[in-house]
Amino acid sequence: MPNILVVEDDVPLNRIVCRYLTGAGYDVSGCSNPDEAFDRMDKTSFDLIISDIMMPGMDGFLFAEAVRQGDRNIPILFMTARDDMPSKQKGFKIGIDDYMVKPVEMDELVLRVGALLRRAHIQSERKITIGTFEMNADEMSASSDGKEIPLTVREFNILFKMLSYPKKTFSRQALMDEFWDDDSESGLRAVDVYITKLRDKCAACTEFKIVTIHGLGYKAVIL
Repeated sequence: MPNILVVEDDVPLNRIVCRYLTGAGYDVSGCSNPDEAFDRMDKTSFDLIISDIMMPGMDGFLFAEAVRQGDRNIPILFMTARDDMPSKQKGFKIGIDDYMVKPVEMDELVLRVGALLRRAHIQSERKITIGTFEMNADEMSASSDGKEIPLTVREFNILFKMLSYPKKTFSRQALMDEFWDDDSESGLRAVDVYITKLRDKCAACTEFKIVTIHGLGYKAVIL
């Protein structure tokens, strides 16, 4: 059962979040400030952290930054009243994984927690399994129903990224920035070419499809 740490100085909200996540099947601990959180983290290994930003003493930014210095992989979700873009940019630059603005819909929080934990599992296992389709990042291999799918390194990395975040739309520019070198002379059209190649090579896979979001980019959808 995944362990979740909730760092929130609003005591009633802290209790509501802890109670709701516990009801969703998680082992949840609540604390009211980063100092208490660090004490808990010294004694217990957590799988995900939910943190406010505006807290007495150390704020959420400094807390997340300190956590990232010791653990680069644990998912961090900010749950805050701050809805301004600079705060969101600062949080993601520090290394948080998700950002929710209060008032938070508890059902949506449960969905986001589940998605973050799933992604963390993929990152730690470095494998994706969807029905008979498998990808292994250590072996750089992909197969469907036991049959190998011959992918180039770039094709593999693009597909692994998209399947790690199903239903998330990736713009052509975002894919270009991540999977092509800065000095590459390829244009955004190159992304379209690679997506076409992936669709052709994975045509027999019935577990997922790559969908075009017109004017935006592409996303992988689990069927």
